[in-house]
Amino acid sequence: MNLGDELMWIAPAVSIISMFFVWWLIKKILKNDEGTSEMKQIAMAVREGSQAYLKRQYFAITVFFVITFIIFLFLAFQGHMHIVVPFGFITGGFFSGLAGYIGMSIATRSSSRTTNAAKNSLGEALNIAFSGGAVMGLSVVSLALFYLGVWYHVLNFFYSNMEFTQRIQIMTSNMLSFGFGASSMALFARVGGGIYTKAADVGADLVGKVEANIPEDDPRNPAVIADNVGDNVGDVAGMGADLYESYLGSLVATMALAVSAGLGFKGLVTPMLIASLGIISSIIGMFFIRLGKNSSSEDYLLFALRKGIFVTAGIIVVGSYFIIKNILGVENMGIYWALLCGLLAGIFIGTSTEFFTSSKYFPTRNISKSALTGPATVIISGLSTGMISTAIPIILIGIAILASFFLSGGSTNFSIGLYGVGIAAVGMLSTLGITLASDAYGPIADNAGGNAEMSKQSKEVRERTDALDSLGNTTAATGKGFAIGSAALTTLALIAAYKSQVALFGKELNLSLLNPFVLVGLFIGGMVPFFFCAFTMKAVGKAAGKVIIEVRRQFKEIKGIMTGEIKPEYSTCVDITTKAAQKEMILPSLTAILVPIVIGLLIGIEALIGLLVGALVSGFVLAVMMANTGGAWDNAKKYIETGKYGGKGSAAHKASVVGDTVGDPFKDTSGPSLNILIKLMSMVSIIMGSFIFHYTLIH
Repeated sequence: MNLGDELMWIAPAVSIISMFFVWWLIKKILKNDEGTSEMKQIAMAVREGSQAYLKRQYFAITVFFVITFIIFLFLAFQGHMHIVVPFGFITGGFFSGLAGYIGMSIATRSSSRTTNAAKNSLGEALNIAFSGGAVMGLSVVSLALFYLGVWYHVLNFFYSNMEFTQRIQIMTSNMLSFGFGASSMALFARVGGGIYTKAADVGADLVGKVEANIPEDDPRNPAVIADNVGDNVGDVAGMGADLYESYLGSLVATMALAVSAGLGFKGLVTPMLIASLGIISSIIGMFFIRLGKNSSSEDYLLFALRKGIFVTAGIIVVGSYFIIKNILGVENMGIYWALLCGLLAGIFIGTSTEFFTSSKYFPTRNISKSALTGPATVIISGLSTGMISTAIPIILIGIAILASFFLSGGSTNFSIGLYGVGIAAVGMLSTLGITLASDAYGPIADNAGGNAEMSKQSKEVRERTDALDSLGNTTAATGKGFAIGSAALTTLALIAAYKSQVALFGKELNLSLLNPFVLVGLFIGGMVPFFFCAFTMKAVGKAAGKVIIEVRRQFKEIKGIMTGEIKPEYSTCVDITTKAAQKEMILPSLTAILVPIVIGLLIGIEALIGLLVGALVSGFVLAVMMANTGGAWDNAKKYIETGKYGGKGSAAHKASVVGDTVGDPFKDTSGPSLNILIKLMSMVSIIMGSFIFHYTLIH
């Protein structure tokens, strides 16, 4: 065994260590008391609803995976892909689903414990909620790195009789295709979970808050359990699968680019070592996220979370310097600066997102103020804020791409410049263990607040869970901005890898903007994200409509709900949203998979590359706008609920609820799903590359 192969064992070893830490966190969480019997019953109802949803969703996804596996086997026997690709596809989807399942299972067990801990102090509640989020964050990065590390050694053995250069070229080509399994699982989880959570949320808010004039998470609302279930299936399991796919995609794309850059095994192992360092750094950073017993404000909470993230980033900055210096050599130290570009871009995009979505700053407060003049001005103000918010992330990503390309040596070696862009994506995602923990903590805090309301806890407990929830909205919005930024860099690396793959077929590509095929592809690609969002938004509207009808029926027909004498039929709303989400997720998901194949076969590979670039540009801008608009509307409503502009129940509050309702599918269904859409289309192009090349009508 050579030194390179020994270094590649570090990734799975670090993954195993991280999973032991996850196991320790789980034991630590479960030691805490769930609270009163009523709190336990509420948590159990949410847990059972979440498990039932995932069971039904995983069954539907299994059918898709089995059919696709058979198709891939056929294509492999026809010589259009290597025989290991179908198996990599299956295992990629399995590990992605497993990460989401682990995270959601612990999230549903953490919420009532967070509520109970809030009786003692805000610090104890934060520690439990964040530990639940950390299980999700570390499970995602650990399983992704373990998956790649093990498959590397399997492929290395499988192709051991080949010459080294040829071997790593085939290995990276195969591993690039493996991301399709994770992308497919992520799309179904994100779209299905997003439709579920927002259908329940919109239905609960419109009938409960606006029509019946009862508080959020009121136990009299028949959709309240479905709403809490949705937080877990959409914002925990869905987000976990989403970022698992981003993380995996950035690594495999960079590894593939290492070969074309002429960096050989050194370029292959570098992103894996940086990712391993990121996991260890995230674990260390988590120990810095603590609150004192007297810390009671949201500012203390935000400082605690930032402290952990900055410690993690600092360790990565120092450690990556020595990794790149010793692996790639002093002559390639420009790649280190490319990594820093990605890391800094991720931090600044998160800061920008916080500015435009947090109620501490004037953009969101202006939306709250606009509620004084009605729902229409809330909508106008929110949309304009979301549109303005796209400028900074776009500029930052542009700077990161150019800086990483030229700093890594792109002016003299184009391929190594692209490798630098890939490393920038790896750098941006290197803190994912802790940043995803900060994101996944939000739904746990939200559920904790719901549990406090439904179990009628004291005002002090509800205030503490509300403080956690409010910060959770900001961290969730920041996480979405982070995911969108990394998606842009990862997709660019994937498109570059696809172009390199096509070059192996011996085809000369004319990618000039004056080429009508490229131009047509760009136009269609620019349209696809809007087309996709139309389906997902409409799906939420249709599913929410069914929930609204059911909630109104129960209020009208079941006497005693409003007086609290009789409990609503919670399970009916859970069942309605589950069935609706499973049905409505099919069409948008298939759109993402079929469009690149159809365009490639009918208009050619040059049009297909145009399609990918067009989807990347419009999808990135649209995703930022939708995520930030929705986040700002949500926090504008919460700002009014603190007592501003009349407080809860006022006309301004009802107007802000309308904005929040429109923003829900923006920020939690359509916007986040675009991350996966633009990457999945590139993955489909890569995995079907040979088939499209041989059967396209335009050569």
